[in-house]
Amino acid sequence: MKFLHTSDWHLGRSLYGRKRYEEFGAFLDWLLETIEAEAIDVLLVAGDIFDTSTPSNRAQTLYYQFLCKVARTCCQQVVIIAGNHDSPSFLNAPKDLLRALNVHVIGSKCDAPEDEVIVLSVPSRQRKGEDHAIVCAVPYLRDRDVRTVEPGETIDDKNRKLVDGIQSHYREVTEIAEEKRRQLQENTAEDYVNIPILAMGHLFTAGGKTVDGDGVRELYVGSLAHVGKETFPSSIEYLALGHLHVPQVVGGSDHIRYCGSPIPMGFGEAKQQKQVLLVSLDHSGLVVQERHVPCFQKLERVVGSLDDLLMRIETLKSHENSYWLEVEYTGREVLGNLREVLEEALEGSQIEILRIKNRRVMDRVIKAVTAEETLDDLEPTDVFSRCLDTYEVPEDERAELVLSYKEIIKDLLEEDVRGD
Repeated sequence: MKFLHTSDWHLGRSLYGRKRYEEFGAFLDWLLETIEAEAIDVLLVAGDIFDTSTPSNRAQTLYYQFLCKVARTCCQQVVIIAGNHDSPSFLNAPKDLLRALNVHVIGSKCDAPEDEVIVLSVPSRQRKGEDHAIVCAVPYLRDRDVRTVEPGETIDDKNRKLVDGIQSHYREVTEIAEEKRRQLQENTAEDYVNIPILAMGHLFTAGGKTVDGDGVRELYVGSLAHVGKETFPSSIEYLALGHLHVPQVVGGSDHIRYCGSPIPMGFGEAKQQKQVLLVSLDHSGLVVQERHVPCFQKLERVVGSLDDLLMRIETLKSHENSYWLEVEYTGREVLGNLREVLEEALEGSQIEILRIKNRRVMDRVIKAVTAEETLDDLEPTDVFSRCLDTYEVPEDERAELVLSYKEIIKDLLEEDVRGD
């Protein structure tokens, strides 16, 4: 049985105001071609299907059209879990309808853990009958899903309970999967008793790598809630993870992997080779292969003095490709007409500047929002930090205030606005 692991599509995400639907559509078309070319049996999508809990009509169209098209390919089953960007109720709403297309959707932690354990059957390529696999489809686990709040808890107490709750949930669903495997094996021919257990998740593992500007939200208030590989039961033969946009192996364990986002979500990811993962599980063991995703829109970050910027622009123009640029000016001279100069240099090319960071202007008025500094330059914690500066809050009082503020932000981000 062959699986394809992908995640973090973030359909509907824009980049400094530019819509990216053509990129998303090109990726999904490429994914369909790859499914056919590699004879994929099962597609695993590990969360963050959409970029927001209220996706646009066009983002929804891309999603549903893709699911209809994949049902007409060799792919027999699709398993989708929600990520922290997704609305659980929105993903769950059509789940019964999508089951007719053999699409299994788990939008939130189920009241009955066995509902997250999916037994898959596909026609066998080696023999008459069917091959089986079991998937523990664990969605993004919100704070309230895995811990109870008690008065007087410290931040360490909260994080410890989060990790314990995540570990307990994976242990529970995996035990159910093991029991289902035993039942299947009792009813399966002796020569074909290998029934792999896979799991899915959307979370932040200890030591996970991120890059600036990737839009990855910190899932928990502190860093202690980053789970280690020991969180996951040993009976899991492959763990398909989502959330981190950088492809990576967790803790040196080849069977626990992030595939990463399929297109760069920001300029910090522009140099990454994006990929999906092909996973084969049979009597010979686990085989994981990378399949590189083509670049559908070139991004380039250009940094330097005005001469450096103009020189790099001329080089890019000679490539005769379409580029989106993020420009950071670091020269000594304060230039008030920087954009005009750069736009003039770009005339006649397919290059477009999406953002300019005029570092010299920003340095002059670092504590004030200027014509060159927008909210795009600031994180929510930066805004809060400036509020603390404005009201001259003493340093020894700030740590607790910042933690409380982060907890409020997390609760707001986890609210399912479509829940009613």
